[in-house]
Amino acid sequence: MTRELDLVIIGGGPGGYVAAIRASQLGMRTCVVEKDPQFGGTCLHRGCIPTKALLHSAALFEQARDAGRFGVVIEGSVRFDPAKARGYRDQVVQKNARGIDFLLRKNGVETIHGWGRLAGGNRVEVATEDGGAQSSGAQSSGAQGSTVELSPRYVLLATGSAPRDLPGYPADGETILDSDQLLEQDRVPESLVVIGGGAVGVEFASLYASLGTSVALVEMLDRLVPNEDEEVSAELERCFRRRGIAVSTSTRVAAIERQASGLKVTFDAAGERRSLECEVALVAIGRRPNIDDLGLEVAGVEVEEGCVRVSQFQETAASGIYAIGDLVKTPWLAHVASAEGILAVEHMAGVAERPIDYDRVPSCTYCDPEVASVGLTESEARQRGHEVAVGKFPFSALGKSAILGKTEGFVKVVRETRYDQVLGVHIVGAHATDLIAEACVALQVETTTEELVRTIHAHPTLSEAVAEAAQAALGRPLHA
Repeated sequence: MTRELDLVIIGGGPGGYVAAIRASQLGMRTCVVEKDPQFGGTCLHRGCIPTKALLHSAALFEQARDAGRFGVVIEGSVRFDPAKARGYRDQVVQKNARGIDFLLRKNGVETIHGWGRLAGGNRVEVATEDGGAQSSGAQSSGAQGSTVELSPRYVLLATGSAPRDLPGYPADGETILDSDQLLEQDRVPESLVVIGGGAVGVEFASLYASLGTSVALVEMLDRLVPNEDEEVSAELERCFRRRGIAVSTSTRVAAIERQASGLKVTFDAAGERRSLECEVALVAIGRRPNIDDLGLEVAGVEVEEGCVRVSQFQETAASGIYAIGDLVKTPWLAHVASAEGILAVEHMAGVAERPIDYDRVPSCTYCDPEVASVGLTESEARQRGHEVAVGKFPFSALGKSAILGKTEGFVKVVRETRYDQVLGVHIVGAHATDLIAEACVALQVETTTEELVRTIHAHPTLSEAVAEAAQAALGRPLHA
C-alpha cells in the first residue's frame, strides 16, 4: 500500500531532521527516511561531534601536562587513555542521538530506517530490513526485507557526503585512512602524514600533535585553510610550526608505498621530490556528495559538476523535489544544511521570504588555535569593488589571554569606508569559534564599525579583541 504524505525527507542528518521538525511545526505530514540505525548523519556520528569530543580530550591532556605553570601540580606522569577517550566520545554521540530521536517523536514525525530513492512522479521507495515505519514512537509492522512505497507532495533530498579518496590510493582502513576510519582507531600512532590542509586536515593534525604524534601536514594549494583570510592562514601556519607540526604547502603527493613499518609518502614541491615515512596517512582532500542510487535521473533531478542543481530556494529541476546540504554547491557545513532545510520546507509551505545570504555564513575550524570567520575576506572585499579599511588586534595584548596562557592569534575586522559597514570578521586564536557569534549578529543587522565600537565589551574577556579590532579599522586603536 502506498502511503500519502506532505513531505518525505531522505536523510536524517542536521539538514534532514531539522527540516522535518520545522515541517511538522508548519502542519505538514512528514516522514524521514534514514539508512543508518540512528539519526544525526555524518555530523553526529562520523564528523563534527565525535571529532570535537576527541579534540576536547586532547586539549585537556595538553593542559594537564602544562598545568605546572599555573600552579597546579600533578603528581606523576600524565597519561592519555585512548579507550576512555573513545568511551567519552561515544557517550556524547549517543546522548545527542537520543535527543534527536526524542525531538522527532515529540513533533510527530514519522521515521523509516532504510534506503530511500526516487521512483518517479514524486514517489519514494524505501528498501528496509524489517519493513517497519515509526510514528510518534510507535513501530508499525512489515515484512522482512520489504519495500515501503511513499507518495508525498514534496521530497527533500538531504543525503550528505562521504570522504573523497586520493586518486590511485584509496583508503584501506589500515594505513591509508579517511576521516571516518581515523575516528575509529583505538590507538595513537607514532607518526602521521595528513594530506590536505582544509578544516578536516588541520583539525586532525592538531588533535594528534596534542597527543604526541609526529605530524606532517601537506597541502596542494599555497596555504592552509585556503577559504579563510590570507593573514589567518599565515598565522595558523606559524602556530602549527611552533607546535612542531611540519607544514608543507604548494605540495602534491606523487606516490604512496606500503612498507613493513607503515608507509613511505613521496611529494613534489617546487620541482623537488622528497619522501617521508610514517605509520599512517590521513587523506583529507575533501568530500563527495552522496548522490548514487537515489533515482535522480528517473525523477528528472539535474546534476551539475557532481552536485544537485537547485534554485535559491533549494528547488531542483524536478517539480516538488528539493535538495540541501552537501548535495548542493553551497558551503558544506552542518549549520548551512539546517538553514537550507528550514528554507526549503518554508518555501513548500509558502512562508519563505528570502533566500540565504551565504556571505553571512560563519565558518569554524576547531584546531589549536581555533579559526573562525564570517563575511568577506579582505581580498574578496577588494575584488567586489569596495573601498576597504581593516583593523587587527592581537590576543597577546589582552589581559584575559594572558590569564588563560593563550596569547596566539588575532581578530581582524574588514570594513567598507563609504557607509562604514562591517563586511567581515576573521579570528584565529583561543575560543574563536564562540567569539564569532557576535560578528554573525553584526553582519546580519548590517551594523557599522562605529556601532560595534560603541558596544561596551566586558573586561577582562576575549571578546574585547573584537571591539579593539574595530577601533583599529577606524584608525584609532586604543591598546595596540
